[in-house]
Amino acid sequence: MKTFSKTGAYCLIVFSVVVIFNCQDTDLDSITRFPATKSSAIDSGEESLFSRKFSDSGEESLFSRKFSDSGEESCLSRNQSVLYRKSSPRKPSSYLIAKLRSYEELHKRCGPRTDSYKRSLKQLKSGQIDHNSTDCKYVVWVADCGLGNRMLSITSAFLYALLTNRVLLIDQKQEMADLFCEPFPTTSWILPEDFPFKNKLGGFNQKYDHSYGNMLKNNNINYSTQLFPSYLYLFLSHNCDHHDQLFFCDQDQALLNQVPWLIMKSNVYFLPSMFLMSSFDQELDRLFPDKETVFHHLGRYLFNPSDRVWGLITKYYQDYLANAEKRIGIQIRIFSAKTSPFGSVMDQILGCIQKEKLLPEVDTEKSIASPSKNQTSKVVLVTSLFQGYFEKLNKTYGEHPTKTGEVVAVYQPSHERKQQSWENSHNVQAWVEIYLLSLSDELVTSAWSTFGYVAQGLRGMRPLILYKIGRAIPDPPCGRGVSMEPCYHAPPIFDCKTKKTVDTTTFVPHVKHCEDIRWGIKLLNTSS
Repeated sequence: MKTFSKTGAYCLIVFSVVVIFNCQDTDLDSITRFPATKSSAIDSGEESLFSRKFSDSGEESLFSRKFSDSGEESCLSRNQSVLYRKSSPRKPSSYLIAKLRSYEELHKRCGPRTDSYKRSLKQLKSGQIDHNSTDCKYVVWVADCGLGNRMLSITSAFLYALLTNRVLLIDQKQEMADLFCEPFPTTSWILPEDFPFKNKLGGFNQKYDHSYGNMLKNNNINYSTQLFPSYLYLFLSHNCDHHDQLFFCDQDQALLNQVPWLIMKSNVYFLPSMFLMSSFDQELDRLFPDKETVFHHLGRYLFNPSDRVWGLITKYYQDYLANAEKRIGIQIRIFSAKTSPFGSVMDQILGCIQKEKLLPEVDTEKSIASPSKNQTSKVVLVTSLFQGYFEKLNKTYGEHPTKTGEVVAVYQPSHERKQQSWENSHNVQAWVEIYLLSLSDELVTSAWSTFGYVAQGLRGMRPLILYKIGRAIPDPPCGRGVSMEPCYHAPPIFDCKTKKTVDTTTFVPHVKHCEDIRWGIKLLNTSS
């Protein structure tokens, strides 16, 4: 087992906290349409497309749930996504499907407004646990940072709920309202407004009185006693400390299992660390024999666009993307204009495109006299807070013919210069563009970006990653990801048994360091 020095470990933790502290990860805001060369609807007939079936019973059984009596008026995307997204070749295990069906029954029985939920609330308020009064336990997810971070941390919290037989409830703030359809039939995953302590949820951190990490730090928890609190706060964001990260130790899970209410604040994809825990090992192997499909399956299961968002997605797709023979998504995330100047990033993008032969070369000696009436061969969808990258690509392919004769169109739905993660309109548009990126035939993403992680996971694709620019443009400028799984940016770096600082990627073969963040960890197939 590889051991780090204390100094090296400390520097690693500090460095990871510094670079991720500004968790601005989504790249868009309100839509700004650029003129399209051609507008069209899906050309193969809406009726025949709607009658299309899933190509494999595994995917069909994962998503085809009955919502007719759920109180949800509609969720068009749940049924219509098959018109826009190819069936995934990565099929869920039969055990995962059975586990999700079992969870849906649990959520229906224990969800908001049920008798079990009301009995559990009484325990929460009184602070006294009566294990005979209800068999329902809960994990309440609390938001932090941008939409990409939120979707990844929600998925992590949901898997934890699956593994521990808890019900997941979302503390939905105004900025997340009406983004997603309800994922579970006949019930809701939204935490009711009259939940006790609801006004405190957004502000709690690792120093809060009922914070698990803080109680451990102050020796306020006695493992030998049978008197457990009715609730605990879990702080699992990028800047959590060593005591907070004891959550990932098996012996601490045994204690947490006795607490009916866990309130979890997180902004990271902490899911890979659960694959390092012996108490979850066998169950995770049965759920996910294909290790790099965890977010792919759970993300598609949990996150269906609301009708409002779905309308924006389908209109943009039909107006600009539908008729192309190939769709290429380029997601550009700039964390610092000083370390990633426009010219260097643009050269990196063009270098990646040329190296991977994503787009044809242009004949700069010739000019396009008038817009081509030929079928658009390739469409490039650019997502970025800044407009300059779109303008450069659009000028290149709009003013000069390609050497192959292919027609290339470039579009960018929005170009706000600043992220506004606490605005609902911003998150609506962020979700629109994440989903549009996930419909691409080829995907280029930016290193470190959770926005790109979500798109690649929903698509089920190992993207081309634009490596972080240092003192010079990386050579090569981009590379194919070894897994379509997101990266956990701030994982624990200690062994719970030996109490030593270690490289946790030595524990199991399917958890390795990320391609884009050398201290991060991610899931991959051992045959990759």
